[in-house]
Amino acid sequence: MTDLLYSDTEDDLRSAVRSLLAARAGTRTLLDRVESGDPYVPGLWNSLAGDIGAAGLLVPEKLGGQGASHREAAVVLEELGRAVTPAPYLTSAVIATETLLALDTGNAPVAELLSGLASGRTVAVLALPLSTAPDGEQIVTGTANGVADAVLADVLLVPRPDGLYAVPAADAAVEPQTPLDLTRPLARVTSGSASGTRLADAGPSRAAVRRGLLTGAGLLASEQLGLAEWCLEETVRHTRERYQFNRPVGSFQALKHRMAQLWLEIVNARAAARAAADALATESPDTALTVAVAQAYCSKVAVRAAEECVQLHGGIGMTWEHPAHLALKRAKSDQIALGSAGSHQDAIAELMDLPAPA
Repeated sequence: MTDLLYSDTEDDLRSAVRSLLAARAGTRTLLDRVESGDPYVPGLWNSLAGDIGAAGLLVPEKLGGQGASHREAAVVLEELGRAVTPAPYLTSAVIATETLLALDTGNAPVAELLSGLASGRTVAVLALPLSTAPDGEQIVTGTANGVADAVLADVLLVPRPDGLYAVPAADAAVEPQTPLDLTRPLARVTSGSASGTRLADAGPSRAAVRRGLLTGAGLLASEQLGLAEWCLEETVRHTRERYQFNRPVGSFQALKHRMAQLWLEIVNARAAARAAADALATESPDTALTVAVAQAYCSKVAVRAAEECVQLHGGIGMTWEHPAHLALKRAKSDQIALGSAGSHQDAIAELMDLPAPA
């Protein structure tokens, strides 16, 4: 039976990550970094990945990791979503790491990469557009647009027709692009002239990349959950403190109904996200279906929560000084990341053998 509750270990991990982000990547710091054009907070990744050990949660202990599970990684992503933190956790510690774990870890280059990723010394990024769905096109023939966190990567994992290659980022052309979500930089990556090290042949590579993208999609739901929770909490706090007609605006029935409805949607999103994390952790035979359900639902809830946050904050919610716009942009970006809600609904229909309407 699926366990949706958080363990004591997960709660302790959440507390550690939240404390770190509050101290090192608070709202003012984040807004200043985004305005500077470089959202990554210096030293934050080293603390998160190395000191807390979050980067190695999915990596077995024999390869230098923590030997934890997707449930713990989901908790980290919830907190990163709450703070809209610019960090290559989803791309490196989840997608790239899971892709490598699906290969032969007895292969020296694969084991060495995993060791570097687990310690946080190395950042690896799968050189595919962020929008790539688990069942989407997974071959790079020259240039890939919209590759998330490529500007921070040390190694690019490039899926080519004959297999998966590890290409040093210094040997590829990485051109920054202007993203909607300024806290998750995108880049155009050209690696055609760089040979790199072949990690696996074509067949195993395709299965590994799909596994990495499926895991990313499943755990992205936890990031969306954390973002939605912050939006609701911030909105409730603001409407308690904002007065009109000598009353808190949060006491107006119409606003209470909107926030109550959003709370119900977030509770459902939490169940969906936790189910996806648990399915990945236990290697459930229904993992693909559970992940598709989580993404089809959580992506919409995150956008709705961010939109309500902006609107119910009134004028201040529309300003650059308030972080609501960062939450909205992350939610809209996540809505198409690793497959749109529509593509995941199509996956659900196919997995459940539900024919489309004639």
